[in-house]
Amino acid sequence: MSSSLSLIRRVRARRIFNSRGEETIEVEVETLGGRGVAAAPAGKSRGKYEVEYYPKGGVREAIEKVRSIVEPKLVGVDASDQELIDRILHECDGTENFSNIGGNTAYAVSLASATAAATARGLPLFLHLAKHDEAYLPLPLGNVLGGGKHAGKGAPDIQEFLVFPETAENYGQAYEANIKVHRLLGKLLGNKLPDFTGGRGDEGAWAPRIGSVDALELVARAAEDVSAETGVKVRVGLDVAASSLWNPEKQAYIYASEGKTRDRGEQLDFILRLIEDFKLSYVEDPLEEEDFEGFSELTSKASKFGCLICGDDLFVTNRVKLERGVKLRSATAIIIKPNQVGTLTDTWQTVSLALKSGMTPVASHRSGETCDPKLAHLAVAFGCPLIKTGVIGSERASKLNELIRLEEAYPEKLKIASLRFPSKP
Repeated sequence: MSSSLSLIRRVRARRIFNSRGEETIEVEVETLGGRGVAAAPAGKSRGKYEVEYYPKGGVREAIEKVRSIVEPKLVGVDASDQELIDRILHECDGTENFSNIGGNTAYAVSLASATAAATARGLPLFLHLAKHDEAYLPLPLGNVLGGGKHAGKGAPDIQEFLVFPETAENYGQAYEANIKVHRLLGKLLGNKLPDFTGGRGDEGAWAPRIGSVDALELVARAAEDVSAETGVKVRVGLDVAASSLWNPEKQAYIYASEGKTRDRGEQLDFILRLIEDFKLSYVEDPLEEEDFEGFSELTSKASKFGCLICGDDLFVTNRVKLERGVKLRSATAIIIKPNQVGTLTDTWQTVSLALKSGMTPVASHRSGETCDPKLAHLAVAFGCPLIKTGVIGSERASKLNELIRLEEAYPEKLKIASLRFPSKP
């Protein structure tokens, strides 16, 4: 709904720092009747087909380009016209991968504009952006034990060991179930590993010196114990981040901590064995980011175990990449990271295709996060039944605490989402 109150009068960018202490961009958009602020996150494990975060000069050059290129084009534009805002951002950039102004710049401007428009309309962001008549609170998918690029030497080769509550009476109970698993897991690790010091990785997950299978055994035990204690069924998943393990010269996955090498077939069999042995409900990036056919084979075989196979690096929130995955049936879920693709419109186009194709979109944080809670609103607005945010740390909690607030403010409108798992063929 257009209104003079949503006409943009100012766009300003500044340099701030994320949870890893890296510089990032924050953008503030002012309209005649509202104001919106948004900050961009950063991933450490990135798909090679993501947009460029910043121009060659980094955050400082991005800030200058907001002042000299973006603001002059946006002043006077209606912030409530999201497609127009995002089209202008593409025109300001003029490249295929946002290498001129930066994908993080575009994301922050896009989201800040939407927030300013929502404020001008007197609406919460999720209602301003809502794409569905019915809205749900996404189940929290949390990283409780980390390895790979998110942890130090000796940690598991698999990057993330995940849990999520399938059932809960309210959002606080759902979030608390993940917290309880994280807390109990810390105790189990302390009992098993004499040298465990309580170290944590980028996302607040425990980062012990332990093998992947031993780690998974402890995570599964913690989830089972918390399920029995709370009555909330907690499921277990993995983010393998297999592209980080893949060696193209050797055509093999290198598990450095384990001292093992697995070819494509062995990797597929290994993942299937973990799914079956540990009753996994979710596996993300089990194969490297070019292997659409391998994903398709694994997805088909994993369906008999009711396990979601999710693509992150495989799709990088890109509609064109997803179209290929849909054609080949390469996955049953897709990670949605808006800054992988640049704007909210680009993000929604990918989410829309996923939903129409019967896939589960998973709204996701990045390992280098800010305390901006708006990912929670995007997840609700776009209809994502899962939100991947981590478990502890203020930059992770900010998203889930925002969902608790939304549940309290809109009890009749927002119920906790339920998740559909693949069925046996």
